[in-house]
Amino acid sequence: MNERVIAIGDVHGCAPALAALLAAIQPQPTDTIVPLGDYIDRGPQSRQTIDLLLELSAQCRLIPLLGNHELMLLDALRSPYEREIWLNCGGLPTLDSYGGAINEIPDRHLEFLRNCRPYHETESHLFVHASYEPHLPLAEQPYHVLFWQHMLSPLPPPHCSGKIVVAGHTPQVSGQPRRAGHVILIDTYCFGGGWLTALDVTTDQVWQADKHGRLRA
Repeated sequence: MNERVIAIGDVHGCAPALAALLAAIQPQPTDTIVPLGDYIDRGPQSRQTIDLLLELSAQCRLIPLLGNHELMLLDALRSPYEREIWLNCGGLPTLDSYGGAINEIPDRHLEFLRNCRPYHETESHLFVHASYEPHLPLAEQPYHVLFWQHMLSPLPPPHCSGKIVVAGHTPQVSGQPRRAGHVILIDTYCFGGGWLTALDVTTDQVWQADKHGRLRA
């Protein structure tokens, strides 16, 4: 079987969508799957989403990226002030999924979040959560750009590496990935009524499911 490299957009607590995509993808040990961050918040099933990702890590090469919502949760563990910011940015459904108390989040879930990577790079693609500075290698990207900056029009120029950038974070409310040759945006607004998107960058195959777990034809 050929090796696949599959990116997954922002789940935002929509575990049925993620479960449906994984059932359709049927991950293999030779696959590399790169979820692009924002697994939690806004949607109701953040805990279940992290459980699915932990299960997935035993089925393939999983390279989960860190999103700004994971960063907010990790900050919330250290500061009441940061906790209020997190709760006001979609964290309350996440807290509810863990029984309403931040200290009920299992250690293995926190370890998973702390071990998420800031980016991933292959011979042909760059994977980031949010955006990039075109003239800088990924290891030198500013924090606010990598995790917080939206990719709006006009999009950034091509990256200096010449590689295609695959990103989430910027909601595509049309429900369709935005393709611009050097950039592919695959946060397709699942929690808001759109779709969760998975993209195999080696074949360009796309899978999509809604927040109820229904696959898009």
